[in-house]
Amino acid sequence: MNQTSTTTVRNGVDTATMFATLDALKAKPKIATFRFRAHNQWIDGAHNRSTIRDFYAAGGEDTSRTSAFALDAGEPAILLGTDTGPDAAEFLLHALAACVTTSLVYSAAARGVRLTSVSSELEGEMDVRGALEVSDDCRNGFSRIRMTVRISGDAPPEKLRAVLQCGRARSAVFDTVTNGVPVDLDLVTD
Repeated sequence: MNQTSTTTVRNGVDTATMFATLDALKAKPKIATFRFRAHNQWIDGAHNRSTIRDFYAAGGEDTSRTSAFALDAGEPAILLGTDTGPDAAEFLLHALAACVTTSLVYSAAARGVRLTSVSSELEGEMDVRGALEVSDDCRNGFSRIRMTVRISGDAPPEKLRAVLQCGRARSAVFDTVTNGVPVDLDLVTD
């Protein structure tokens, strides 16, 4: 990636700020540690809501967001819900699409590629018998996720393919989904 600083805003990304951020992270690796958080509250049935606001970044608590994001989740009626929001597996597909898209947009901006369109289609295949305790022979989660990305821009197909591959390689959610991550689960009772 060319680290030449410029004042160009490309694909909605201020590349001068992006390169300055990358330089700061190289100079002070300790500021690269982030802790993102979500708080979830059960509402009723399959309906629950996560709120996301503050996080730890660049050596301290970041409280720059003036209000929390609220994400309602639920289940479709066929899975005993009332469609109060996407189910958690659908949120995972959204997170994967959003992270790969953001990563490839940043990669394109850094490489001087102007994008005109980015869209993706995702499909996760799951046998719900595992999650519903009907069968121990089925895993609880997706057995396969398919993602198709369509990109248009001012670069030849091979450069757009390279931008996509960098987006994939740099996506935190793609890495988490494909490589797994330890999850500590604690219980607090009232």
